[in-house]
Parts: sequence; C-alpha cells; structure tokens
Amino acid sequence: MKNILFVASEAVPFIKTGGLADVVGSLPKCFDRENYDVRVMIPKYLCIKEKWREGMTYVNHFYMDYLGQSRYVGIMQYEYEGVTFYFIDNESYFGGEKPYAGGLWDLEKFSFFCNAALSALPVIGFRPDLIHCHDWQTGLIPVYLKDGFQGGEFFRGIKSVITIHNLKFQGVWDVKTIQNFSMLPDYYFTPDKLEAYKDGNMLKGGIVFADAVTTVSQTYADEIKTPFYGDGLDGLMRARANSLRGIVNGIDYDVFNPATDTMIAQTYDAKNFRKEKGKNKKDLQAQLGLPVDERKFTIGIVSRLTDQKGFDLIQSVMDELCSDDVQLIVLGTGDEKYENMFRHYDWKYHDRVSAQIYYSDELSHKIYAGCDAFLMPSLFEPCGLSQLMALRYGTVPIVRETGGLKDTVEPYNEYESKGTGFSFANYNAQEMLDTVRYAKYVYYDKKREWNKIIDRAMAADFSWQASAKKYQEMYDWLIG
Repeated sequence: MKNILFVASEAVPFIKTGGLADVVGSLPKCFDRENYDVRVMIPKYLCIKEKWREGMTYVNHFYMDYLGQSRYVGIMQYEYEGVTFYFIDNESYFGGEKPYAGGLWDLEKFSFFCNAALSALPVIGFRPDLIHCHDWQTGLIPVYLKDGFQGGEFFRGIKSVITIHNLKFQGVWDVKTIQNFSMLPDYYFTPDKLEAYKDGNMLKGGIVFADAVTTVSQTYADEIKTPFYGDGLDGLMRARANSLRGIVNGIDYDVFNPATDTMIAQTYDAKNFRKEKGKNKKDLQAQLGLPVDERKFTIGIVSRLTDQKGFDLIQSVMDELCSDDVQLIVLGTGDEKYENMFRHYDWKYHDRVSAQIYYSDELSHKIYAGCDAFLMPSLFEPCGLSQLMALRYGTVPIVRETGGLKDTVEPYNEYESKGTGFSFANYNAQEMLDTVRYAKYVYYDKKREWNKIIDRAMAADFSWQASAKKYQEMYDWLIG
C-alpha cells in the first residue's frame, strides 16, 4: 500500500474559489484503493459552511513554536466519499470571511500551515510515502522536508511533488519577510533556491526542492519554459524539464452528465442528442427572453470576464459577431469594462445577446446543455474545465490553441472527418471571428458533419479516473 497525502489551500466540497479545489477534492477518490491510500489536508477555515464543520470529528491537538510563540494546532477529520480529509485548526489564522485575504497575511498564514501540516503527521499516525503539494500556498513543504523535518526518523525519505495550477501566483515578498515567516536559514535565500529577482518566492522553493513537478496540461508544461508564459520562472522550468510533466485535469462525470443532470430541461445522451438536445436550447432561449428558434446557431460563454480569458478579442469584433446569424449567451462576472460591454450589447441587440452578469451553477448547466457551441479564446489557460464540460454535453468548443485547450480539443478536419471542436492558433480577433464563422457554416450547411463532431466530443474521456491513472504512474516512478 502506498500512502499519499494531498496538501492544499482548498478542496471541494468544503471550500472552493477555483479549479484547484476541484482537483484536490475530486482526484483522491479516483485512485486504485487497493494500492493507494490517498488522504487530503487543508486548513479549517471559519468560512467553511456550518454543515461541513459540524460533521468534523476532533482527532487531536498540540502546540507548535512558530515565530517565537507557542501556537495551537488542532486536527479535525471528515470522511467524504471514502476519502479521509484532515483539517488544520487555528482560528487566529483561518478565521477570516474568505480563505484568502491577499498580501502579507496570506504569506504568514500559509507558512504556518506548511509547518503545522508536517508537524501534525506523527500526531495522527499517518506517514505518507509521498506528499503532493498544490500551488504556492504549500510551496514550503518540499523545502521543509529537505530541511528541519529531515532529522527525525519519521520524515526521512518522504518524497514530494508540487503541482502548478497557475504560475501567475507565486507567493512573493521581500527576502526578509519570507525568511521570517518560513523560519528558514540564510542558506536557502540564494538565486538557486528561494530567491528570485531579489525577492523571496515560496512557489520557487517548492519547484526547486520537490522530487517532481507537474502542471495541469502537457502544453502548459511546455509553455511555461518560455518567457511569455513563464512569469520569470521559465529558466527554472527549463532546468527542471526532466522532472516536469503535464497531466490534464478531469471533471466529475457523475456531476456533469447530460443523461442524469437534474438542472437541465431535457436529459439526453450520445445516442439521442439529435432529437433531445434541442429542447434544452428552446428552454434556455425562453428563460432568457431570446427568440425561441431551435435552428438558430447559439454560442455560450461561462467564464470570469477578464483579459486572461480573451475578452479583449471578443470586444473588438462584437458588432461583427452580432450582425451574424447567431445568438450569444454570456454568464459570469469580472472586470467592469467587460461586464458593461456585454450589458451594452444585450441592450443594443436584445434579440441576439443575453448577458447574465452574475454566477449561477444551475444556469451554467443549462448553457452547457442548451448551446450549440462554446467559446473560450483564452490568452493562456493552464488547463481549463469549461471546455471539458462542453465536450461532455456535446456543445462544440471553439478555443484558442493554448495550454489545456490545445490538449483537450482536437480541431475539426473536414477532409479526414476528425476533431471534437474548432480552434485558432494566434491571439488575434479576426482569426477568432473567422473560426466562429467557419463553425457556424458547418452547423448550418453540413449538419451531418456537425453531428459527427458532437459524437466524437461526447465520446472523449476527460474523467478524473483518466487523470488518476497518470498520477499513479508518476507516484510509482517516484516511490518505486
């Protein structure tokens, strides 16, 4: 039996701000239970919903010296879907209204968490063969395993992996501050370790000291070795290329299943979508006040409205897009300029554009089920989950070839009758518009081809089980 511990700052169903939580919460239950005992450790935030907090059981507590004070560390436990979740409790650190406060407080809080997580292991009597860390919040753990925790018999030989979910966030402050919070000696603050461009960098520490580094798609793993995507760490990513691999995220195929989804008007599957899927479009059009027309080419967007997601491209061709024979449905919040831009076009072309500037889980499912195509023109996208949901629902993705979008959406090839979606290579508004128009042409004029694209899209497997197999291979390679 191989013991694996995931350590992260968030995990579904307990606390979620982004895709990281989906990975940490969903992946552990997909491992082969006979050979892997995978458990999870996150902070016990006061903002975790009461129904989850009430179900936690007390395991133990101890006091730990941190920044010259004796600090309380409580350990709680919750069994969920057969996986053991541990929670590190300290109300002064984890008592806020949100899991992240930003700035200095987060750096101190997660430095404390890295120390407490490792210190708790002998207390709970679980010795992992490998600790799988996620993002900068746990970047100090691989460093500590090579430093202060190496002395004890318990910790000797524990391997570590760090997964980069988004390289933009690195846990950076001046060296003195990071050194103080991490309590590491001067030795670690050199350019080949935790120092980067005269600052301390917690993620860099994790990347340098972990036994292996992963990120959430193979293309993103290649991209971050280049200056444009590398955010100052591209040299380090090239240096670690031999122990860097990309494993694409999955989605929960029980939750995202058009055959059983209770949030959509009409369930359907790969066999009957030709007859049934359109009913979801008519329901969605009626709900949003668009003209109800099952034949109308409908494009959906469910996203944070930010530059990273390619909304500047959409903005620059919006009038042309709206003059075409399409309907556009947008759901999400984000930068004010994009929120207002979509509101404006909803007002100007009310029969073609529906802007829903809020977030609703239920409406997102209806969009995945009811639209014909799904637009994701991201500037960069480490993995992306929306395109996986779109594929699952037979809603054809139109994406830019970057990161996980390039790895998961196979571009349509009319000559070989291949592909699960449409894609364009350059970050260019005209190229995006041409691709949307090409997709629209196939939809209206080559309906049989369009339906075959849907057949292939719905047959693609991006479940967590597929990802788990790749992680198992990596664990076996590291632990032996």
